[in-house]
Amino acid sequence: FICDRMSNMSKSHDFSKKILKILSEKTAISLPEIQKSIEPQSDSKKGAYAITRSIKGLKEAGLIENIHSGQKDYARLTKEGKKKAHSIKLESDTSRLNPSWDGKWRIILLDLPESRKNERESLRYLLKKAGFVMLKNSAWVSPYPFEHLFMNIKKDLGLTTEIMIVVTDHIDSETENILVSQYFR
Repeated sequence: FICDRMSNMSKSHDFSKKILKILSEKTAISLPEIQKSIEPQSDSKKGAYAITRSIKGLKEAGLIENIHSGQKDYARLTKEGKKKAHSIKLESDTSRLNPSWDGKWRIILLDLPESRKNERESLRYLLKKAGFVMLKNSAWVSPYPFEHLFMNIKKDLGLTTEIMIVVTDHIDSETENILVSQYFR
């Protein structure tokens, strides 16, 4: 019984990740389309129930929202859902990280006021997950090619002036020596 329960919980978690991934690729998707995308061969009631539960859990967590059109119900990511989807993408990207360095540094300048502390902390968490290290309070640097992910985050969350992304192949030699020793020990 306990093994079955754990298996169902794990499967539900996988469904949630799959749903977030699917929704991150489109503006909004009908609920039946989500079902077909996840379990195309399975018409089983168990699979449909697990997907429905996952959708409900994502709604309750504030990661997705329902939109009612005249004929269908659609789901789309909330702002928090977009952050979570980026985090999941980052997890899968870091497992395929290219170990050879292209000689470029990615610098992200993050400037969110205290009134947006939760958002700032979420972004710092994503930066850490992507292998960025904090140089100064709002300056983060990494040799890893995740600038496109953060450009998407910047666009998705409307952070036009709060995030600046710089990709450069030149940093002063003393700073570069410190960074190289941190990343390539």
